[in-house]
Amino acid sequence: MATLKCAVLSHNTMPQMSQVLRESAIGILTAGICLKCRFRDFGSISKRPVTTFGPKACMLQNPHAVMHIQDPASQRLTWNKPPKSVLVIKKIQDASLLQPFKELCVFLTEKNMIVYVERKVLADPVIQADESFAAVIQKFCTFREDLDDISNRVDFIICLGGDGTLLYASSLFQKSVPPVMSFHLGSLGFLTPFNFDTYQSQVTQIIEGNAAIILRSRLRVVKESREKNARVDKKGIIMTKGDSEGSRKAMQYQVLNEVVVDRGPFSYLSNVDLFLDGHLITTVQGDGVIVSTPTGSTAYAVAAGASMIHPNVPAIMITPICPHSLSFRPIVVPAGVELKIMLSRDSRNTAWVSFDGRKRQEICHGDNITITTSCFPVPSICFQDPVNDWFESLAQCLHWNVRKKQNYLSSKEDVF
Repeated sequence: MATLKCAVLSHNTMPQMSQVLRESAIGILTAGICLKCRFRDFGSISKRPVTTFGPKACMLQNPHAVMHIQDPASQRLTWNKPPKSVLVIKKIQDASLLQPFKELCVFLTEKNMIVYVERKVLADPVIQADESFAAVIQKFCTFREDLDDISNRVDFIICLGGDGTLLYASSLFQKSVPPVMSFHLGSLGFLTPFNFDTYQSQVTQIIEGNAAIILRSRLRVVKESREKNARVDKKGIIMTKGDSEGSRKAMQYQVLNEVVVDRGPFSYLSNVDLFLDGHLITTVQGDGVIVSTPTGSTAYAVAAGASMIHPNVPAIMITPICPHSLSFRPIVVPAGVELKIMLSRDSRNTAWVSFDGRKRQEICHGDNITITTSCFPVPSICFQDPVNDWFESLAQCLHWNVRKKQNYLSSKEDVF
């Protein structure tokens, strides 16, 4: 599993633990997340285990799990209480999604669901001009990104668009994430398995409970930077005591796909030091480095030459971008380790970092980025199950194993 401490838990030791601790340990080990990570983020074993998603959803425990490693095809979602609220995320500035968005919202309100919609979605002039939709809009609950907290108000999420909508949904929840149902209405759709043609029956089935889910692990990223005359900000900025060069500012992010460190606008190679659990393992000299989750392995990482990892595998992938060395190849490390990235002392220029393609910012000397597996995965609802959905996406979106087959050779034909 993620660490040796997690692996030594067995049926002989589990009965000696309290009921809450047993449930928490089983849930964390099932998700492939280290036990020390749970205690670091939660601070107490008396709180909910990581197998709860939002205020009402949880993962159905499987009594037939072997060695606390659950078969991905058996991961099921259930509800502690019937869901009452849903967040609908629509891709912005896409006219083709207006009609599906309206149909879905009307359907949800008819089922007496509380619908949350981002305020900028309703600012679309086409929606504002639709008088027949005005009565439905009045029933919506609206919010603004980075300003309104809806983490404990939403029971599950419906995404309309491409893979970017799921990444955006992940960014809205920095801790426990409600179950996410994604409809393929975008350009790629690797992470969006549902077809909108039969949305009514599919959404009804999710509301009634007991659906297949896949736990997509996220990265917990902390960027610390030196900043002179920095002030405390209410939006998550953590201040620590600095040295003579100024105070230190730390920002925390939950990343679903990848953290990308690159050379930015500079023509020189980037030079960043990569540490694993405090040990320097290499200096990345090249265009940059990608630190990705298994979900992100099929995004930027695979384009840079990495392997594809199933999202249920507890791991972190490190992929160099155009390395100035033939020996540096992509590597996979356990999910429980702690990675740290710093600009090398002899680097000719600074570097730049982005988180799931957003929040792009500069890395200067003295800054550092700490990365580990988050205790808050994204529970993505499956169309069939985690295994079939993943291979179906590989074939349809990436054309994996799709090729022209060789003709059959009969016994009467020559072998030449």
